[in-house]
Amino acid sequence: MTVEALKEEIAHLSEPEPKHLVDWLEVIEDQAWDSEMTRDFSVDGRAAYLMAEVQADVAASRTRPLSETIAELKANHKQALSGSNSNP
Repeated sequence: MTVEALKEEIAHLSEPEPKHLVDWLEVIEDQAWDSEMTRDFSVDGRAAYLMAEVQADVAASRTRPLSETIAELKANHKQALSGSNSNP
C-alpha cells in the first residue's frame, strides 16, 4: 500500500480514529528514537566518545549535582529580577 493510499483511507476515518492513529504513530516514533539513542550511546555507537567524556568528568569530580546548578540559576535569576526592579 502506498502513502497516498493510506492518506486516502485516513481521510475517511471517523472520530476519534484519527486521534488514535496519531497517538499510535507517536508511540512508534518514540520507540524509534529510544532505539536510536540506545545504539548511538552503546559501547560501539557513534556517541560513545561522549559517554566516555562524561564518565571521565564524573570520575575526576569535574561535575556537580544538577540540583546545585538549578539552585544557582534560580538565585541568579531572582537577583537579576530584584536588580532590575530597583530605581537608581
